[in-house]
Amino acid sequence: MARAVWSRLGRILWLSCLLPWAPAGVAAEFLVGDLVVTQNTSLPWPSSYLTKTVLKVSFLLHDPSNFLKTAVFLYSWDFGDGTQMVTEDSVVYYNYSIIGTFTVKLKVVAEWEEVKPDATKGVMQKTGDFSASLKLQETLRGIQVLGPTLIQTFQKMTVTLNFLGSPPLTVCWRLKPECLPLEEGECHPVSVASTAYNLTHTFRDPGDYCFSIRAENVISKTHQYHRIQVWPSRIQPAVFAFPCATLITVMLAFIMYMTLRNATQQKDMVENPEPPSGVRCCCQMCCGPFLLETPSEYLEIVRENHGLLPPLYKSVKTYTV
Repeated sequence: MARAVWSRLGRILWLSCLLPWAPAGVAAEFLVGDLVVTQNTSLPWPSSYLTKTVLKVSFLLHDPSNFLKTAVFLYSWDFGDGTQMVTEDSVVYYNYSIIGTFTVKLKVVAEWEEVKPDATKGVMQKTGDFSASLKLQETLRGIQVLGPTLIQTFQKMTVTLNFLGSPPLTVCWRLKPECLPLEEGECHPVSVASTAYNLTHTFRDPGDYCFSIRAENVISKTHQYHRIQVWPSRIQPAVFAFPCATLITVMLAFIMYMTLRNATQQKDMVENPEPPSGVRCCCQMCCGPFLLETPSEYLEIVRENHGLLPPLYKSVKTYTV
């Protein structure tokens, strides 16, 4: 019994020494088979797997004629993250702890005894190299929202989203009065290539709101909500109203000034028949001093234009006896 164990162990060590010099490639004279990777979690995306979840890596030999049924196999595994192992079993289980793209490489050596034509026994050998590419992802375990819960209208708000897991491919968000999940097509997705994202918004109307956020990557999706209360601003409306009120006040004052000035000028012209020297008009043209020769002529013109005073000369009736 001990001799058989040592004989088997010696053969394994000998095959292990031969593995580095085994020829690469798969041809008719080499082993033919497939390297299959499976995981308990079924994902709809090809070659995508979860980290921190056990992977089953299997080698399926293609030998329909059972030619190699008496052969001894040795498997050398390289998982692409620095881990290597040699086994006699065609199935191994491995757990990746980090995200990334890895290539699993397998070198297979098959050895058996064969009787030669001269009735002597010889050791025959076949080898084969196989590989499979794996993309390891982390599920989105949640979204951490950092931002205010109370804000005023017309104030710019910034909310930071931290994704717990692999970077999502898309992020979608929308403001709602209630915290409800987002339906498909309800918001416009944004591409994100990191584990953090900042969104900004300015509220114009007060009230209670809820940020409904959805993030997803190639293997999972998650939702998160963030309530916020918006109060009316005490400063911003006054800032907008002050220029308008000032402009309206100036216009009204100008109109009242012009109206009173015109009325005053008309009254002075009626009550003061003597024309002042150097009178000037303020209605977009200038009048020179009156060129009338006598005050009576000026008074007559005023009476005729305004019709407010009786004529200067009364008609005299003549009676003939």
